[in-house]
Amino acid sequence: MIFDTHAHYEVSAFEPDRDELLNRLHHECGVSCIVNPAMHLESAKACIRLAEQYDFIYAAVGLHPNHVEKWDDSHIEQYRDMLRHPKVVAVGEIGLDYYRKQDDRDWQNHVFAMQLELARETNMPVIIHDREAHGDMYEHLRRYRPEGVMHCFSGSVELAKETLRLGMYIGLGGSVTFENAVRPVEVAQYVPLDRLVLETDAPYLIPTPCRTTKNRRERSDSSMIYAVAQFIAGLRGMDTEELLCITEENAHRLYRI
Repeated sequence: MIFDTHAHYEVSAFEPDRDELLNRLHHECGVSCIVNPAMHLESAKACIRLAEQYDFIYAAVGLHPNHVEKWDDSHIEQYRDMLRHPKVVAVGEIGLDYYRKQDDRDWQNHVFAMQLELARETNMPVIIHDREAHGDMYEHLRRYRPEGVMHCFSGSVELAKETLRLGMYIGLGGSVTFENAVRPVEVAQYVPLDRLVLETDAPYLIPTPCRTTKNRRERSDSSMIYAVAQFIAGLRGMDTEELLCITEENAHRLYRI
């Protein structure tokens, strides 16, 4: 019933107990499916290996904007080959990040455009990272009109309307439960149910109800989507299990699984 549309189980935070955790999530916690997006080329290879190992895990391949220094235009051929893999379902995580990166905006836009071109060429959905780059981001989206999802959506309701007009899904996760969340809560109340998907961004963005300590080493996992669904269902006056079923169906449609 729980479809985690965005998690990073290939990272070192899960190294100590990855297999044990993933088996428990699937067999005991109701996690039916996970999409694991890459952050760079080596990460993409690790995501595919993980997807090959577990029937319920799928991969996305692409270069995260925080790693654009790793990009070489020749890499596009390797990503193109990876997109032919039967367990690869999207181009991602790709996008623009002007919060962490201030001095490489032109290069970020170049790398992002190349990957949007690749998604269009291969007819694959995209997983978009957009942090404090809304203006440039939506210029690209209006130009390329990709199918896909705005991961960890951080914009306003007006920006959500634009996203929906472009035919994309909106991904919400643990940040919607944070005490200072205003726009995510408004968006969670507004977004049509058939365009909403849930995510964790594990091991990051632990939902507030799941925090047990202030230890920075604490990590999120896909079972915590239940807390996110419970929070959003409460905002919308609906049953948590109903919301989980709807978002699971949406995620299957988004990723064509």
